[in-house]
Amino acid sequence: MPPKSDSTEGIVLNFVNEQNRPLNVQNVADFLQKFNLKKTAVQKALDSLADSGKISFKEYGKQKIYIARQDQFDIPDNEELNRMKEENAKLQEMLDEQRREISEVEGEIKALQSNMTLEEIRARETNQRNEAEEMEKKLTKLREGVILVSPEERKAVEVLYTETINQWRRRKRMFKDIWDAITENSPKDIKEFKEELGIEYDEDVGVSLQSFADLMQQGKKRSRGQ
Repeated sequence: MPPKSDSTEGIVLNFVNEQNRPLNVQNVADFLQKFNLKKTAVQKALDSLADSGKISFKEYGKQKIYIARQDQFDIPDNEELNRMKEENAKLQEMLDEQRREISEVEGEIKALQSNMTLEEIRARETNQRNEAEEMEKKLTKLREGVILVSPEERKAVEVLYTETINQWRRRKRMFKDIWDAITENSPKDIKEFKEELGIEYDEDVGVSLQSFADLMQQGKKRSRGQ
């Protein structure tokens, strides 16, 4: 008489048949914890099922390995196996196609989510119109010969520029005096010493103090010409 499905033996038997693979008592006990079955109860059920011939077992030293009886399963012949392989291949193709379709839909969703809403488009359009109008006003003033920079602002920039050039000239002179004093009696090659310290002259970086000073003079000449 087969064990009841809700008895300990019935639960263990169903699990062993469903798994249809070699199992030890610990494998079974770990999985069947959800049924509140203790390891000792599982061991007792496995031994009882094995003794009654409902499952098979083999001993490896002190450990027993249990497996479902194979004669209860229908083993397909080669023709059936081939048919199952073909069905499996078709199902795999269908699965791959569905995954591609899902991926395409997800891509479309992301693209739609990244698009601007109608309100955002209108707000950007308003900002761009305001910027264009502001630039058009400035352009109109330039065409009419209106000076956009006041004399006071121009004077302040000239004073700052002149002070910066003077500071540059003073620091350049101070560096030259110090550098000459250091290298005057130095046995090192001056060029190598400079590279060792990471020092760069204005000329090394393509900058000329005189060119900036001349630029200021040219600006003053243009101002007088106007």
